[in-house]
Amino acid sequence: MRLTVAAVGRLKDGPERELSERYRKRAEQIGRRIGIRDVEIVEIRESRAQDVAKRMTEESIALANIVPDKAVMVLLDRNGDNLDSAALAAQLRRWRDDGKPAAVFVIGGDDGLSPSLTGRANLRLSFGAATWPHPLVRAMLLEQVYRALTMLAGHPYHRA
Repeated sequence: MRLTVAAVGRLKDGPERELSERYRKRAEQIGRRIGIRDVEIVEIRESRAQDVAKRMTEESIALANIVPDKAVMVLLDRNGDNLDSAALAAQLRRWRDDGKPAAVFVIGGDDGLSPSLTGRANLRLSFGAATWPHPLVRAMLLEQVYRALTMLAGHPYHRA
């Protein structure tokens, strides 16, 4: 199974990008032991459309094109499920064991995503009610993916 973080917008060089890349590399490395072939980040260009609805649609189409057939789509959504690390690990295990080819974690743009894409989500994941900047969401997501994979591998990183 492959794991992809698909995000609207490009992170500039700096600490958030470095932290995200550090957790991506760690997740990819430990993931190889447990059947995760790849952990990648795909950045989608922000739409320049003046109309909000058109921006949401353009960005949603670009994100939808990244999701392979039969893949699981996880949408980062402040109104989603607030899973603890063990629950996320269990969900990744189920998808892997069910033979899903990929899980794509989608981080939308500032305006959100179109209902045509959000309606396709297999899981809506929240990091709480607070509003978080996109660069931090990406780093937090990759840390949680890494933590989940370490749990599946029996590595002592996770201590609850």
